[in-house]
Formats: sequence, structure tokens, C-alpha cells
Amino acid sequence: MDSIQPTILVVDDEKHTRDGLRRLLESDYDVYVASDITSAMNVLEREHVDLLLTDLRLGPEDGMQLIGRALKMPDPPICIMMTAYGSVDTAVEAMKGGAYDFVTKPLNLDKVEILISRALRDRKLTEENRTLRQQVDERYGLENIIGESPALHEVLNIIRQVAPSSANVLIEGESGTGKELAAHALHSLSRRNKAKFVTVHCAALSPTLLESELFGHEKGAFTGAHERRIGRFEQASGGTIFLDEVAEIPLSTQVKLLRVMSEERAFERVGGNQTLRADVRLIAATNKNLEQLVKEGKFRDDLYFRLNVVRIVMPPLRERKDDIPLLVRAFVRQFSKANDKEVIDLTPEAMNALLTYNWPGNVRELRTAIEHGVVMTTGPKITVRDLPPSLRQAAGAALPRGISPSKAFGEKASPLDLHETERKLILQALTTTNGNVTAAAKKLGISRRTLHRKINELNAEKEIAATKSEPKQHAG
Repeated sequence: MDSIQPTILVVDDEKHTRDGLRRLLESDYDVYVASDITSAMNVLEREHVDLLLTDLRLGPEDGMQLIGRALKMPDPPICIMMTAYGSVDTAVEAMKGGAYDFVTKPLNLDKVEILISRALRDRKLTEENRTLRQQVDERYGLENIIGESPALHEVLNIIRQVAPSSANVLIEGESGTGKELAAHALHSLSRRNKAKFVTVHCAALSPTLLESELFGHEKGAFTGAHERRIGRFEQASGGTIFLDEVAEIPLSTQVKLLRVMSEERAFERVGGNQTLRADVRLIAATNKNLEQLVKEGKFRDDLYFRLNVVRIVMPPLRERKDDIPLLVRAFVRQFSKANDKEVIDLTPEAMNALLTYNWPGNVRELRTAIEHGVVMTTGPKITVRDLPPSLRQAAGAALPRGISPSKAFGEKASPLDLHETERKLILQALTTTNGNVTAAAKKLGISRRTLHRKINELNAEKEIAATKSEPKQHAG
């Protein structure tokens, strides 16, 4: 038997049910009990809970609401519903809400024990599979793409699915979103991963030099060509070539690139007449709209279709702000080690500044900001004052009227000051949106999920409810 027992939280408004289930389960599990949603959430936020066993009816409250909140936690428990209303509709509703299964009252204790055992076994298998996939990702390159947001998960799933194929891939996204990391991951997870991954930064070269870089040149092909040069397509033979900023390739070179991407896979070196073949997979990236460039006649439509066999769009950081704390921790570790410093984290106000900033430079800008913070801080935590000026200014601008940056973000600010500042920001946003959480989250630059979590942490539900104006009465 494991030295650490699984933890179960039993939630029921009937004391005899809570006590009975505790006696049944406490010999094999660590058991917590709660009588309502508030006390249950206190346990879930304070303790690691493996399994939540909750009644559907909790006095005036609904157990489905508790399951919904539990499943949004960073490490959610597996959830089982108890109900005296054992209809098919109730069961379907529970399962759609994310419950693992349900049991009907009056409880058959043997069945309850069997169901709990099976649920925990399935949870263990799921965690083992997740660990195994993480080990595979770490081995093959996905560990450098950090985040758990839905937008990023969609990208990672496409990478895993497409990587083993031979299809060309077009990666689109703003500067700094991690397009080159995605290209590396595609190569690392492909059958070509033992061969070379060759990168060409198309915008950094003149048209003549770019053609030579891609296809090579013969001695004497142009002024300064003192010897034969092997091009990147030859260097990448059997592997992957990554064309970054592909929109910058001139039309004259696009014609030759199209030929090497055809079934012939043929090209000649600049100044040569020997036809060569290139067995490479092509991945291209751009921060521009290629489809629009095609309409404007600045990019060949036939080349666009060759490139765009599979399209991956890297989400900007402002659309995946839930990933910022994960990225920050990784960058803090990286730059603390590089600078031989013992920086461990950010202060709450510094993290809040990062979460409210719009990140026009995306992950690259965040990385630079954390490096700046690690270098500038004199303590174990990065403060707002250690961040770049643009972030300090943005943090000050985000404050509600009457709260000065020195009070909210100064080194002597107390946790009470910080919580009050955050509360005022949230209330201000919700008041201007008439209590619309989705609109308020967008105004604050955070996700709806993050805003809900902050509302719960601040215990501001009553104040939030007051931001919703009463509907106007119309004369009949």
C-alpha cells in the first residue's frame, strides 16, 4: 500500500450521511467532510483532494455548481455525484457537467466503495499517461512550448498529429509567439529527427544572397563567389528546412522555390546547370497575412497553396494570459541560473502588472522583461520597480482613480493594499460592463476563468452582484 493515502472530500448537508461515509472510508483514505459549497471550496483550495463525492442537493445550493468550480481548479479532483433523484436526466446532466459517475440514494455502501476504487484507479492511470506524454514531449522538443491554455493545447495537438507526416506546414502568428519553437517541435517529433533542422531567416538577406543561401552557388557565379557553396536545401537533405519570414521572399526566388517543392524536388545552384534533388520537408513561418499578399500580387498563389498544406496559428500572449505564471516561473529559473542569482519568484503586485499588460511583443517581450527583472532585483523576488519602464507605466495606468502607483506597487505595500487594489479594479470593470463577467475579463486583459478565480479569492460575490443594474420596468 502507498505511504500516502488518496484524499476524499465528502460533501452532504445531512450530518448522518457525512459521518457514515467518513467511517466507511477513513481506514483506506484521508477523508474530509463539508456541509455546503463554501466550506467545500475552502477544503479544495487548502488541501490536495483526489476525489470529490458530493450530493446533488446541498440545501438551497446545487452540487453541480460545486463540481463546476472544482473542475476549474489547477489540479481538479475526480468527481462523483450522489443523488436521490436517480433519473436518467439527472445522470446525463451530472456526466455532461464533468462528473465521473453518479450513485443514487439511499446509498449502497458496497457499490460506493467499488465506484470510488475504480475512479481513483482511473485517475492514477490518467496521471501516469500524462506523465508518460510529458516525458515524450521533453524528449522530443515540446517542453520548450510552455502553457496549459486551451488555445495552446490546440496548437500542441496539431503538432503531435502532423509531425509524423511528410506534409508541408505553414506557421502563422505575430512576432514573438514561438513560431520557431513550433517548427523545432514538428521536426523533433517527425521521422526525420535524426537528420538536420536547417533555418533560413529570409528577411535578413538580399534577393541575390537569399537565392545563394537556399540553393548554393558555383565558383564565379557572382562577384565575391570565390568558391562553390552548398545551399541550405542540400544541407537539409533527409531532414527539415525552416523558412522564417517566408513572406519576404521576392517573386523571382518564389518561382525557383516552387520548383523545389514540386514532385521533381529539383533545383540548380546559382551559376550552375547541374540539376540537383532535395529530399526535405519544408516548414514556413510568417507574421503577415499571406492570403492578403496573394490578392495584392506580392506572393504567388501556387506557392501559397504548396506551403499551406497544414496551417498552424500561434496564439498571441494576450489571448493566453493564464499561461503567464507558468512562463514566468520558467524564465525566472533560466535567468537566475544564468546570472548566478537566487531569485525565486515575483511579488503579487509584479505578477498583477504582467497579467494586466497587453504584451504587443508576446512571449519574447515577456522573456526580456523577466530577464530585466532578474538582473535589476536586489532581493529574492522581482518587484514592479524591477520591471522595464513600459510595464511600470502600464501598471500605473491600470489603477483606478485615487490609487497611486507608489501606494499600490511600492515595496512597502501590504497584502491588504494589494487585495484592495485588485478588488477595486475588478469592481470598476464589472460596473462599466453592467456585471458582464466576459466583457469585464476582456477589459481587464485576463480570461473569464481567471476573473472568476479572483472573485472567489477576494470573496467579492455580493459586491459583484451589486454591479448588475436592475432591468427597467416597462408600462403594460
